[in-house]
Amino acid sequence: MANDFKVITRDVAPATAGSPETLYTVQSSRTIVILGLTLANVHTAQVTGTVQLVSTTTQTSQTQNTTAHIVKDIPVPTGATVEIMSGNKIIGNAGDIIKIDCSVADKLSVTMSYMEIS
Repeated sequence: MANDFKVITRDVAPATAGSPETLYTVQSSRTIVILGLTLANVHTAQVTGTVQLVSTTTQTSQTQNTTAHIVKDIPVPTGATVEIMSGNKIIGNAGDIIKIDCSVADKLSVTMSYMEIS
């Protein structure tokens, strides 16, 4: 198995407030470990940010996964960056989606670092 360290970024997100934007979709035959996820406020006022994990995978003998909030409506002060992961890790299975939303369109800059296992 190969482990590749990668990063994905968005200069601003989402295009429309209240409509979560896809940041990343785990590729088929892959698993990822999210190592870090930051939200930076590029607006002139405080905003709130939401990060969702959209999953429909099912683990053996378990209930099917659904959409879960990693954070919901977290305040991001003007000019500040919020580290979502704080040393934790989240696993993403093939087809899982990370989505970003903000109280104001195009006002969060997002960086996600992850390890892809193939």
